[in-house]
Amino acid sequence: MPLITTNGCHTFYRLDGPDNAPVIVLAHSLGLDHTMWDPQASDLSRHFRVLRYDLRGHGASSTTPGDYTVDQLGQDLLALADALGIQTFAIAGVSLGGLIGQSLATHAPERLTHLVVASSSAKPDSAAMEARRQAVLQGGMESVQESVLARFFSPHVVQANPPVVASARRVLRSTNPEGYMGCVAAVRDADYTAVLGRITVPTLVIGTDADPAMPWPTHGQRVATSIPGATTVMLRGAHLSNLESPRAFGAALFQFLLPPTGDVHAAGMKIRRATLGDDYVDAAIAASTDFTRSFQDYVTRTAWGALWARPGLAPATRRLVTIAISASLGRWEEFRLHVRTGLSHELEACDLEEILLQVAVYAGVPAANTAFHIAREELTADRRTTS
Repeated sequence: MPLITTNGCHTFYRLDGPDNAPVIVLAHSLGLDHTMWDPQASDLSRHFRVLRYDLRGHGASSTTPGDYTVDQLGQDLLALADALGIQTFAIAGVSLGGLIGQSLATHAPERLTHLVVASSSAKPDSAAMEARRQAVLQGGMESVQESVLARFFSPHVVQANPPVVASARRVLRSTNPEGYMGCVAAVRDADYTAVLGRITVPTLVIGTDADPAMPWPTHGQRVATSIPGATTVMLRGAHLSNLESPRAFGAALFQFLLPPTGDVHAAGMKIRRATLGDDYVDAAIAASTDFTRSFQDYVTRTAWGALWARPGLAPATRRLVTIAISASLGRWEEFRLHVRTGLSHELEACDLEEILLQVAVYAGVPAANTAFHIAREELTADRRTTS
């Protein structure tokens, strides 16, 4: 189990993504744990080293007695980063995680490359937080479970009880009451209103249109207007914007953290090679002439540099979309190319089966029949190659 002991506390963490990639730290909200970032972690790990961890008093991390402070929780994160050899990082935090980000941007700005504050505040409602602490003190976690979930998610989402709500309920209910109360006290006592104007870290503030816990006009908007140069994104939903609008949240992170590359051709060539293989690309380039060279450049820049380089879809998803469209239009040379190279990279036979059944319904049985025939040929060839 990945545990590191710092500041008298065992901290559970997960570190995913390429070793040489920049680091983003994902800090969770009060009452949940690192798994609340599951919807974003996989996509982010294609571009970043993604550090998720359980706050003091939450998940698999230690619970220490007494009230905590946001600055103390920020120091926990810095100690974890130091122990992992991480000097600088971006941080994205929801609610309490957003407060931790503000603390670090205030006290250790040299450690941050970017700051994302989501569904958070510079000065939460202290009376409401103390009332919640007293409720847990007297009645345990079950006493606040439903009221907290009603702040986490929109009413229709709670009523539908999808897996994301059921999971949040289980994590919340299993949170150590002492650790939860310690972090409630941290939120209760937090006040960064006087220092926001001194934050110089590039900042994105994400809010929602119906946050009952920290309404945008009196919380997130004040953070955004107080931090010089901060940008804002508004999403639909209640308090946990990364769970209720997961793909829009991820898109906002990518747009903020991954600005468009300056060399579109170089970016496109890198992805083209990764997707189709060096042999195919080298052959295409070698076969180009004065007549086709401009077209090759156009394809590299437009299809690969401007489209496939976009981080919003996973490579496998973009590949399957390409396969479905080329089959639907009868572009069989392109279809065979992406089936063959897809099987050599990220696709499996079951992926092709599902997407071609989709083609059969929406583009017609004849197209799907030809597509299944070609895919079967490539699957047979792939087995001969790999056996």
